Parts: sequence; C-alpha cells; structure tokens
Amino acid sequence: MSSILAKSAGRSSSVIIGSPRKKRVSLTHPPRTGLALVTPALVFVVVFVIAPLIIAIYISLTNWPLIGSYHFIGFENYIKLFQDPAFGKSIGYTLLYTGIVTVPIVVLGYFLAVLVRAKRRGATVLRTIFFLPYVVGLTTLSFILVLEAQPSSGLVNVILKLLNITDGTTAWLVNGPLATGLICVFIVWAVSGLTMVLVMGAMQSIPDEVYEAASLEGASWWQQERLITMPMIKNTIALSVIISVTGSLLAFTQFYILTQGGPGNETQTIVGYIYNRAFVQLQLGAATAEAFVLIIVVGLVTAFQFWALREKKS
Repeated sequence: MSSILAKSAGRSSSVIIGSPRKKRVSLTHPPRTGLALVTPALVFVVVFVIAPLIIAIYISLTNWPLIGSYHFIGFENYIKLFQDPAFGKSIGYTLLYTGIVTVPIVVLGYFLAVLVRAKRRGATVLRTIFFLPYVVGLTTLSFILVLEAQPSSGLVNVILKLLNITDGTTAWLVNGPLATGLICVFIVWAVSGLTMVLVMGAMQSIPDEVYEAASLEGASWWQQERLITMPMIKNTIALSVIISVTGSLLAFTQFYILTQGGPGNETQTIVGYIYNRAFVQLQLGAATAEAFVLIIVVGLVTAFQFWALREKKS
C-alpha cells in the first residue's frame, strides 16, 4: 500500500514540476492601464516643460529680438553677460535684499504663530488679521504703499512725524537706501503671515501631553519652546526659510511698482533686470541667457539650504 502511495505521489510531483506555469493575468489592472494613466501627465510635461526649455536654450544662443529677424551667435550672450557690471550689481543687490528680509520673516512668523496657536479668545480673529496681507497680495499692497509713502501727504510720513522720528517730508522712493529699507519692512509685514500659518499648523500637531509633562517637570515657557517646540517643527521652519529665500531671489512686483529699479538702478533686482532687457531693450536672446543664470543661482542657493538644513544623523 505504501509503495502504491509513493508511486502516485512521485507521478503527481513530476506532473507538477514538468507542467509549464501559466502566466497570471490581472483582471483589475491590465498591463496598459498604467501607460494610459501616465500618458496625459507625460504629454503635459513634454509640451509645457521640456519643449519650452529646449526652445529657450536655443533662443539664449541667438540675438533674438522681441520683433524682427535673428541670428545664431553661440555663447556670445553668456560672455557679454558676465562682462556687464549692471547684471553683477543686480545679483549683489538681490542677495543683499534676501539676506535682510529672510530672518525677520521667519522670526516674526514664528512669534505670530506662538501668539495665535493657543485656544484663547480672539485667536481666530488675530490669525485672520495677520494672514490678511498675504491674501490681499503684493500687487495691491504695493500700489497702496506708493500712495502712503508720498512726501508730506503719505501715512508713513504722518505717523513718523507724530513719533518725532522724521520731519514728515521724507521722499522714501527716490532714495536707494531709504527705498530698500521701506520695501524690506513692507515685505516682512506682508508675507510673514504665510510663515505663521505653516509654523502654527506644525505646532498644533504636537500633543498637549508633551507640554503638560514638561510643565510638571518645572520647564519654563522658553525651555518648552527651545527643547520641545523648535526641535519638533524644525522641518517646517526649514521649509519656511527655503520659501522665503526663493521668493526673495525672485522678487519683482514690489520693486517694479514702487521704484522701477531706481533711482539709478540702485534697487534693481535680477528679475527686474531681465524684464528690462527683454521688454524695454527688446533683447530677448540676452534676457533668456540671464534667466538661465538666475535659474542656476536659485538652484545653487536652494541646494545649499537643503544641505545646511538637513537632518544630521547622530
């Protein structure tokens, strides 16, 4: 009996081993489903990203005017670009502006988040008030500031005169350092609400039990902020820094409306310089080359930020 069972088991195993395995066909996910889902996104990237990028590279290698014929000139635009002191000055001014506004934006945004994160009376109203300038937008606020910064009649001079800081006739927008200072204060006030929202959201994700345990251990408010809040939201703070730096490097709206790069190009940013080259001087080829340099500068600065703000493994 045992020999019969052994033979039958051997025959069945040989049949299983020798029989070819059938290819499994998924009824819920056919092989072409993935390709059909990816194709629209792929077409979008090719049409609106890759193709324009290739065209822009070619334009940067020509003397392409905004209107008229053009000729291929190779890397002449890039060579002239690095020989142009005005472009170097615009890069330096943009980096200076970025360095001035970044820390105040993050610090003020953090302070506002601390102020409104608590579930106290009126916190929702304060959140709305602090975030409202960012919602209104830089364009509208810049036009308002043009009126309020006028000598003698603007609200800025009226307030400063009441505080005995100025005589009330300061021409803010026709002086390079004064215009830079006014714009920096304006930007810190206008965009710190975004940092507040980001940081506040991260703060509210921290369990209340952590703070309660720290309070029972005798930790002060500052110790809780320094040892609990900041370490637990450091990724959000890093994100806020990167957003602030990138936005400052690409600053254009406020400078174009308030000073148009003046007086004498003292407040000319990189984007403003590129705009003037393309649409005032009608040198689209040179402007495209400058835009690629800007992309490289922003990319290097962003990469350095990711490296500096990365989480260090212990």
